[in-house]
Amino acid sequence: MTNSLKNKVAIVTGGSRGIGAAIVRRLAADGATVALTYHASPGKAETLVSEVQASGGKAKAIQADAGNPDQVRAAVNDVFEAFGKIDILVNNAGILVLGNPGEVTSEDYQRMLAVNVTGMVAATEEALKHMGQGGRIVHIGSNVTQYVGFGTISLYTLTKGAVSGYTRGLVRDLGPRGITVNTVQPGPVETDMNPIDGPVAEVMLPRLAVGRYGQGKDIAGAVAYLVSHEADFVTGAELLVDGGFSA
Repeated sequence: MTNSLKNKVAIVTGGSRGIGAAIVRRLAADGATVALTYHASPGKAETLVSEVQASGGKAKAIQADAGNPDQVRAAVNDVFEAFGKIDILVNNAGILVLGNPGEVTSEDYQRMLAVNVTGMVAATEEALKHMGQGGRIVHIGSNVTQYVGFGTISLYTLTKGAVSGYTRGLVRDLGPRGITVNTVQPGPVETDMNPIDGPVAEVMLPRLAVGRYGQGKDIAGAVAYLVSHEADFVTGAELLVDGGFSA
């Protein structure tokens, strides 16, 4: 543990697996007390909490549907009640539904919008009630807002475009309060949602300049920088972490 985030309290939404779990591990390793939300994977969430605690860190898992604003707000308040403050919010929860225009059902689209956008806004607004000078908000967006590269992803791109726009607006709202807001734009990262042998892998892999998919720790490192004191003057940034996919 580096203790660079000692005495900080962080929330990572959708933190039980994939990129979220990597972020939880990194922030805990840097000394933060980390609360993570999960929806349908309690076993993975509790295993991660045990892993963090075994390494000398502090973590707490809270069940909350990232697409349900009431549950999201309740989870954030649970963190405040447990630890007395909130210093860092990482809005990581997100889902991906692929399909050409007209193929994605209305239900799937509404669900993607709820998780990727509405839940993010709910978590942010609730966390801001308890966040003061030096607070950090990081949204996990996507490099598709810079370069799409393949079809069937237009609605997902729409939701991640909303994340980027929301970040830029918040910068002006929260700068006077000493709170920074940034977006990390991951490229192809190996996760349950985007496996290395998934339906778009053949398109993406040849376009990665580094010759490999990203790993959760690649994204976690970017988040760790943005929530650190080294990034005190960084706000409104869109940090592209995509192995050169968008170059």
